[in-house]
Amino acid sequence: MTNSSSFARKGPSRRDVGLMGLALALGAGRSAFDAARAQQPGASALPSLVPRSVLFGNPERVTVRLSPDGRWLGWLAPADGVLNVFVAPVGDPAAARAVTSSPDRPVQRYSWSYDSRTIVFLDDVGGNENYRAFAVDIETRAKRDLTPLDGVNARLYGGSPKHPNLIAVGLNDRDARWHDLWHIDLANGDRRLVRENRDELSGWLLDRDLLPRLATRSQPDGGDIVYAVKGEKLDALEPLLTISFADSFTTGPQHLTADGKAYYLASSVGRDRSALFRVDLATGAQTLVAEHAKADISDVLVDPRSLEVTAVSAEYVRDEWIPVEPQTGADLRWLETELKADFDIVSQTEDGTRWTLAAGNPEQPAVYWLFDRPARRLTRLFTARPQLERYTLAPMHGHVVRSRDGLDLVSYVTLPANETGPRPARPLPMVLSVHGGPWARDSYGYDAEHQWLANRGYAVLSANFRGSTGFGKAFLNAGDLEWGRKMHDDLIDAVAWAVRERIAEPSRVAIMGGSYGGYAALVGAAFTPEVFCCAVSVVGPSNLETMLATAPPYWQAFYENEVRRVGDPRTEAGRALLRERSPLTRAGAISKPLLVLQGANDPRVVKAESDQIVAAVRARGLPVTYVLYPDEGHGFRIPANRISSYAIIEAFLARHCGGPRFETLGGDLAGASLQVEGAEHVPGLAGALEARR
Repeated sequence: MTNSSSFARKGPSRRDVGLMGLALALGAGRSAFDAARAQQPGASALPSLVPRSVLFGNPERVTVRLSPDGRWLGWLAPADGVLNVFVAPVGDPAAARAVTSSPDRPVQRYSWSYDSRTIVFLDDVGGNENYRAFAVDIETRAKRDLTPLDGVNARLYGGSPKHPNLIAVGLNDRDARWHDLWHIDLANGDRRLVRENRDELSGWLLDRDLLPRLATRSQPDGGDIVYAVKGEKLDALEPLLTISFADSFTTGPQHLTADGKAYYLASSVGRDRSALFRVDLATGAQTLVAEHAKADISDVLVDPRSLEVTAVSAEYVRDEWIPVEPQTGADLRWLETELKADFDIVSQTEDGTRWTLAAGNPEQPAVYWLFDRPARRLTRLFTARPQLERYTLAPMHGHVVRSRDGLDLVSYVTLPANETGPRPARPLPMVLSVHGGPWARDSYGYDAEHQWLANRGYAVLSANFRGSTGFGKAFLNAGDLEWGRKMHDDLIDAVAWAVRERIAEPSRVAIMGGSYGGYAALVGAAFTPEVFCCAVSVVGPSNLETMLATAPPYWQAFYENEVRRVGDPRTEAGRALLRERSPLTRAGAISKPLLVLQGANDPRVVKAESDQIVAAVRARGLPVTYVLYPDEGHGFRIPANRISSYAIIEAFLARHCGGPRFETLGGDLAGASLQVEGAEHVPGLAGALEARR
């Protein structure tokens, strides 16, 4: 499950979930079932099979970022099969060298410090999310553990050009529920306490001195209060803004301007869609900066010197840039003409003269560019997955599906590439892929899972059910207390639409997802077994009572908001609702094959959530396969583990949903830590497990 955020931030490449890779020997050791499946009608008309190792293996280069001084480029790339940070002079990418050396778990995110010689990143152990902050000198490659504390969840709050050797960090070592604010010197690792968080504050906005000027505190009703932080000791809190529960996910302060005289506020107060406002700190006057007719403002581009907003973006069916400042608007329009693709701005130099961009579309993973703004010059840098260029990928189609009670569900369909239109020639086996969160959304763009399944001959459907973010507060709040009910009705309505449109063959519809999507898959199996032929749950909660009871302690600030949206275990009515909406309660109704995958160290959806649903289904003698990764958490980061998980899912779907073809397991389990129960329900899995012993 994801923690709350009032303002969604997009990554540089959307839904590129491939972080692992093993080469596969196609056709080797096929069983009779495999051969029969490969020869089903329609398989020969499909384009060349894209190996899982190409779709989900390590990207060649991703997350390309400029150093603040513009001298260096950094990116993530594999070193000995594991994603690490590489750095090169901006004019000579071929001179890149790895500056981190993680031997097993990939570096997921990194940032440049303002000294332009230090890389900062977070890492945990086995996916437990007890993150430590690390700093690496790009010249000496010396690595420093900035937060050498066991069992602590470190948070990076950022840096400042005014103090290039400092970063601000949150640490919950004093009280596991709340993060105190610290400054850390990158050169020597010295830590200085700035402010203890004894006020139970859920977030800070820092000024150029990395001192807190605004703070947010969650309220017992699920809303928030925004305070100005006052006093020589930063211990006085002056209320500035009260945010109601109804506005809590779509309203919140974003950042301070560099001069400290104003802050930017995303707000849905008095409106449905969240707009962006500039707020004068002295007077409290709010000035509308940007809005969108159908969607919340989802991202902002700021001038790196003044920190004033120069453009925003919003996404309904597709993402749109909305200029705020004329020169930036002219640059964005020029880029749209030149790139002819959707793009994100990944990084800027401190003077704002150069950007790195990630451009792409559903049939093209991210292509990274260097943009010289004064010269209006684009330089192509890298393609994230160049191996995909020799394969035919499938377009994605956006649709707006109407729910049974009249809501518009923005949805996306990907069909096999041999289908020429938005509807297939005949109904296909279909996979309903459900996003996590649930306070997140599906988007238009390259999606490795959509491409994978479409390449195997499935139709793929992703529907933004009520409770998804980006579509206004009424749509989001319509999901409150509707887990397993109206939120699930939306998914069923999307499937019914796909059947009516002759996209999906009604007897061959599978449901799969991770986190909340894993819960939705279990709900589909237990609540509406007549709709789905099988279900795949990845780190999905099965019992809402125990899910809430085992949340990490540092989610305390989110607790009141969460229980108002899911169900309150402190009341009898709330407990009854949670039991009613828990798949475990109705496990006796599960009648179709089920595949469950889980990380043993997951702090968000703990291992017991999968253990208990598997035990309940197995007790009834029904087919269930359980795949456990002892060195993973909320998702699978180790490359060998990720590739094995997709291999097992693909074989499971081939048997129980009947796709036209699939890539056999081959050596996909090599190097993976998985432990499997019920391997006999997945073709080839028992043999592959035996072969690796």
